[in-house]
Amino acid sequence: MKLTVCFSGLSPDPWVQGLQQAFPQAAVSAWAPGAAPADHAIVWAPPQQFIDEQLGLQTLFNIGAGVDALLQLKLPPSLKVVRLDDAGMSVQMAEYVCHAVIRHFREFDGYDADTQAGKWSYRKPRSRADFAVGVMGLGVLGERVAKALAVFDFPVNGYSRSPKDLPGVRCFSGAQSLPDFLQATRVLVNLMPLTPETENILNKDTLAQLQAGGYLINVARGKHLVEEDLIVLIDSGHLSGAMLDVFRTEPLPLTHPFWHHPKITVTPHTSARTLREESIAQIVGKIQALQLGQAINGVVDAQRGY
Repeated sequence: MKLTVCFSGLSPDPWVQGLQQAFPQAAVSAWAPGAAPADHAIVWAPPQQFIDEQLGLQTLFNIGAGVDALLQLKLPPSLKVVRLDDAGMSVQMAEYVCHAVIRHFREFDGYDADTQAGKWSYRKPRSRADFAVGVMGLGVLGERVAKALAVFDFPVNGYSRSPKDLPGVRCFSGAQSLPDFLQATRVLVNLMPLTPETENILNKDTLAQLQAGGYLINVARGKHLVEEDLIVLIDSGHLSGAMLDVFRTEPLPLTHPFWHHPKITVTPHTSARTLREESIAQIVGKIQALQLGQAINGVVDAQRGY
């Protein structure tokens, strides 16, 4: 069996070594143009040339949670695209989002500004009952985030395409319920997959439906957000701010207004990083299951986009 690793912008060497150690009966190598076809591939943003040359490839294992970049390529109908189920990303995402929500709720940005100015300040405690958090997207990451937020006694709403039932979470599903979900939410966490239907879903019409003083946390994809609309809604006072980890252009250009807006916090796409050892163990396990003719989790439905 042959495995190939094809990454754009990342060194494949640690993955080749790790896969070879975890799966010694396979031949593992990094892809180069003209390389012999493999049976399975581990990829991140591969070029179309890779797909075109890898005739007979059975499976594409994507090392990130989102597969939107892969689905933009011309893929053979028989090629199976598989995403990671978790591999350590969900706990990282829960940490990031809980930090962002609590920082906003407890007004720590304001305290930081005061202490830097040498001011000993006091703010009236807020009521959690007034800070309903809405998690938009209840996949593996979204479900873990919703459960983590509920531990802090925030009212938690969840929105998904198909119905979900999560203890402690008020669940909404389907396009017809999106307005109700937004109107019941003060802090919005976006964890939707990026598809043609969800691109630009965070716009002036949807964000304006959040409760007054709403706050946005975007940890999914930059293309979900209409950036100009966010700035207008913050400057108008309807939204109180945002914490953003993903952007339409990455790295975020130095001239972008997000860098300097006083009510927007920027982080460099670091909310949930792929953990190599956990990912390799999961990928090897899935390949072994496929060898035995067993079904595996994470197979992407190209029509749905996730």
